[in-house]
Amino acid sequence: MHDVSIVMTISAFMFTLFFLFWRPQVNEAIPASLGAAIVILSGSVSLRDLVDITETIGGAAVTIIATIVMAIVLESFGFFYWAAELLTKKARGSGIRLFWLTNLFCFLMTLFVNNDGSILITTPILLLLLQNMGLKNHQKIPYLLSGALIATASSAPIGVSNIVNLIALKIVHMDLYMHTAMMFVPASLGLLLLTLLLFAVFYRTLPKKLPPTARWNLMPGSHPLQHSQPQENRNRFMINILVFVLCVRISLFVASYLHFSVAATAVIGSSLLLGWRWIYLKVSPADMLRKTPWYILVFAFGMYVIIYGLRNIGLTDWLIHFMQPLVNGGPMHASVMMGGLLSALSNLFNNHPALMVGTITLMNMGLDPLTLKISYLASVIGSDIGSLLLPIGTLATLMWMHIVRKGGVPISWGQYIKVTALVIPITVLFTLFALSYWVSWIF
Repeated sequence: MHDVSIVMTISAFMFTLFFLFWRPQVNEAIPASLGAAIVILSGSVSLRDLVDITETIGGAAVTIIATIVMAIVLESFGFFYWAAELLTKKARGSGIRLFWLTNLFCFLMTLFVNNDGSILITTPILLLLLQNMGLKNHQKIPYLLSGALIATASSAPIGVSNIVNLIALKIVHMDLYMHTAMMFVPASLGLLLLTLLLFAVFYRTLPKKLPPTARWNLMPGSHPLQHSQPQENRNRFMINILVFVLCVRISLFVASYLHFSVAATAVIGSSLLLGWRWIYLKVSPADMLRKTPWYILVFAFGMYVIIYGLRNIGLTDWLIHFMQPLVNGGPMHASVMMGGLLSALSNLFNNHPALMVGTITLMNMGLDPLTLKISYLASVIGSDIGSLLLPIGTLATLMWMHIVRKGGVPISWGQYIKVTALVIPITVLFTLFALSYWVSWIF
């Protein structure tokens, strides 16, 4: 490999990261595309490599796009506003109860949609909800910050909630069913601990009694069925939609267990939901061409081209030499060391490239199957939860900071880190230990 190719590839990687951190509100596909173009021009990625990359990310990208289409359909039904309205009613005037319900809402949105979609959907709704309650900015922060952390971290329990997790699954040749069987319990316990820690940190700030929420119900345009149906019929309709989406999500794991295409299953589910909307609201599926964020495909492809280029110039060889001692020493050692390393890399370079680089490296270390699985899952914990220590650790967090700032609740890096420094390291260590014990028990 020529020195020029090495310099161009590393420069492309650094340029892409710098642009993502510097301008988080700009479409992330732009820097990823430019970086990938530089890597291809450098010669460090061949045409054959591009075919391999397409095969690797294809299924993951289709699955995520199909999931996002479902989220767009749910939004057109007014499902998310209905859920938030229900959430405020269930809080019954208690700020403490609202805290737990808000975090449950964000957790479920990530499981039903994905982490980025959850942030984009729940944050504006929470901003509107808290504004209509008349809460002061310092009282809004516990709900907004804890919701963002839970929404982002909730992509760990099931691989289908994060595109980079799905790509990594393909790289390590692990199916979605196995990932969930090994990860759901320890990651969910970690999320419960994270919520408890956030509650302890914010307890003094949380309003014990909420102002009246009548104004929330008077907001115009909350959802298109609000005035066309009685409340009872609307509730029944939304519950039916929720049950359908839950069945579609479960079908993805069934498909994985039966070795049927997860991507095809996701497309079938989203197509059925589109048809339901067409019949019920008389809205043609044609609007999906405009509303679907196709740039996610471009971003995922571009980032993987850059990572593949780094691999081809020898980065993985260096990482193998560095990481080999970390995974030798038993399941516990592999879990803690790999999770800690990926947490550090994610906060330095963002979790997308960190998990891709880490996973490709693991595949070239000649590990036994159990150690490989534990090391990979520990890497997911580091990239999905450990990455939350700094705002630059995930694109979802960067987008969230931009959204809340536009919503009139500026949260500084200092305010963010003051909370995450207390809760994230403890949560990551606990989850890594739980992963090791859980996998050792089920195997």
